[in-house]
Amino acid sequence: MATVTYQLLKITRIWATVRTLTQGPYYVGGESLRQNIADSEQGVEITLDYQVIDVDTCEPVPNVYVEIWHCNSTGVYSGVVANGNGDSSDQFNLQSKALRGIQATDSDCVAQFNSIVPGHYTGRAPHIHIMVHTNASLYLNETLGNLVYASHVGQAFLDQDLISQVESTAPYKTNDQALTKNSEDSILAQEADTDGVDPFMNYAYIGNGVGDGLFAWLAFGINTTYSSKVTPAALLYESGGLVNPNASAGRPGRLRWRQRYKLW
Repeated sequence: MATVTYQLLKITRIWATVRTLTQGPYYVGGESLRQNIADSEQGVEITLDYQVIDVDTCEPVPNVYVEIWHCNSTGVYSGVVANGNGDSSDQFNLQSKALRGIQATDSDCVAQFNSIVPGHYTGRAPHIHIMVHTNASLYLNETLGNLVYASHVGQAFLDQDLISQVESTAPYKTNDQALTKNSEDSILAQEADTDGVDPFMNYAYIGNGVGDGLFAWLAFGINTTYSSKVTPAALLYESGGLVNPNASAGRPGRLRWRQRYKLW
């Protein structure tokens, strides 16, 4: 994966309230602090930068933990076993950590990940889940533990033209599930219908096309004083992954504030 650096030249504020969004049914607690989350998954390489801003002060927020997770190139999430998520008899998937990880925001208040572009599954356009943890403690095993609280839960999306380019490459084109377009995704619509909110990531090609990899970025605001308990679908321990018997189907949290910034 190529190393990419960039400069934030200008930030334009756009204030908005965001309708309550779901964390989804495939969130796993106990994931590790790591930058490269691709593991052995094949796909279009992408470097992802997320900058976190305080909605009250409009200042970047360092030293908070950004957690992301998304499906693989053929629409399957690691860490969970469920109907509609690949082979539901594959119990080994509970032990996989692919395409999941946590990073602390640095001095520029940016958390960076190396991954692959997510594929699609029935009923959803390609997307990346984002969660921000404030006042969290990093344990010796490089996790935040399984008692999870979040100040922000959201989803980020990709440009439809970019999706088309990616989906024409292997292994994405082997996915026989119907592709849901951005215009057909109900979760995306909740964000896009809110004044001032742009749920799409900015992106640039590393080389001459998607085959050479991508760089994508997004800046968003959080209420640093707000924190809500999150119930994972599965729990990852040092001994392995387990289904959470208390899990719900990705219940949404409270209404929260979000801020969208343009990076020039």
